Amino acid sequence: MILCIGPTPAAQRAMVFRQLHLDTVNRAVETADGVAGKSVNVAKVLRALGETPIATGFLGGVHGESVRTALAARGVVLDFVSVAAPTRQCITVIDQEGGTITELVEESRPVGEADYERLRSVVRKRVGGCRAVIVSGTMTPRGPVGFYRECVELGHGAGALTVLDVKGDPLLEALKVRPGLVKPNRPELAATVGRELGDERDVMRAMREMGERGAQRVVVTAGREPSLAFDGKAFWRITPPVIRAVNPIGSGDAFTAALTWRLLRGDDLGAACRWGAAAGAANALNLHAGEVDPAEVRRLHELAVLERV
Repeated sequence: MILCIGPTPAAQRAMVFRQLHLDTVNRAVETADGVAGKSVNVAKVLRALGETPIATGFLGGVHGESVRTALAARGVVLDFVSVAAPTRQCITVIDQEGGTITELVEESRPVGEADYERLRSVVRKRVGGCRAVIVSGTMTPRGPVGFYRECVELGHGAGALTVLDVKGDPLLEALKVRPGLVKPNRPELAATVGRELGDERDVMRAMREMGERGAQRVVVTAGREPSLAFDGKAFWRITPPVIRAVNPIGSGDAFTAALTWRLLRGDDLGAACRWGAAAGAANALNLHAGEVDPAEVRRLHELAVLERV
């Protein structure tokens, strides 16, 4: 089993427009409702790849129930904490003619310290039977900055691979306990180190800094541009397959899921990242985030390019 921890899941609506015009009425040609949030996307992709994910975090209200229902229908094991704060809804706006994809993100609501203690209890209960612990997404407002660090410590204690897809102070705090792998994207890495990352060399320096601060391995994704991976000694560049994307939202989460899946099967970091790039591309072929066809992942894996830097 793989434990997927994320305090801020979301109901997700995708709206497709032939051409979007600001400051006027726009009528969607297609609307589709689903569920998302980083950890939810990771859990959905892991399930599609044949793993048994356990999803946990906070859920509340009508949107929270829709997340429960959708994940249960996919066979994801659920152990969410019910809270009074309603689960957020995010909206993806796709402009077909303009070729743009805009994400409207509703901020999550604060929850209490007692709610976080209940979530800690879930992690303590579940972590012992898991081969990996994946922590991803933002904290709730004013949430305890050390929570992700605690999750990593619990994962280490259980002998699990620990993977972090987070940014900022919660990531810096978690680095103190040497997570097995951190996987921000380029903007998230820049925000964490507090400076602009203009080119690949800048990104590699920042990745080394993450390693010096405690990350055992670092992977940085960059959308349709090549990703970089660092295992503490060597760097790899992973060029994703060229596709015609429908919706790339969630592709980083699909990358995280497939990367973890392959590391657990004994692949080295570079080889695992080829599968990550394939899953990220497969995700972008779908309207909903966190949806992949395993056959497409296998096909696209052959088109991803891995090279030492």
